[in-house]
Amino acid sequence: MNTVVLDVRTLQDSLADFTNALKTGENSTPRISFETPELLWQTLTIKRWEILKAMTGCGVLSIREVARRVNRDVKAVHGDVHALLNSGLLKKSGDGVSFPYDGIHVDFMLQAAA
Repeated sequence: MNTVVLDVRTLQDSLADFTNALKTGENSTPRISFETPELLWQTLTIKRWEILKAMTGCGVLSIREVARRVNRDVKAVHGDVHALLNSGLLKKSGDGVSFPYDGIHVDFMLQAAA
């Protein structure tokens, strides 16, 4: 299964993993990191989760088709699709957009303030 991991971690940690992957040549699990939990949830709203769910396993879709699948206005879906493109979750092609993963794993921990 082609799964993307969404997590909350510092830019330093993300760059360290990238550097390690370059040195070792090992493939790693696709990962999209956010600096804070607030940024993660600001990006992945309920409406955007619905878009990802509707697009999973469907290949390339036009924005109009995505809007039809989630039963929403095309203009509103257009804005959400662009936010998901900017976050790296969707990929753009000449024919539309796609969600290139079979699943999403969200990984973060809530801890008491220090």
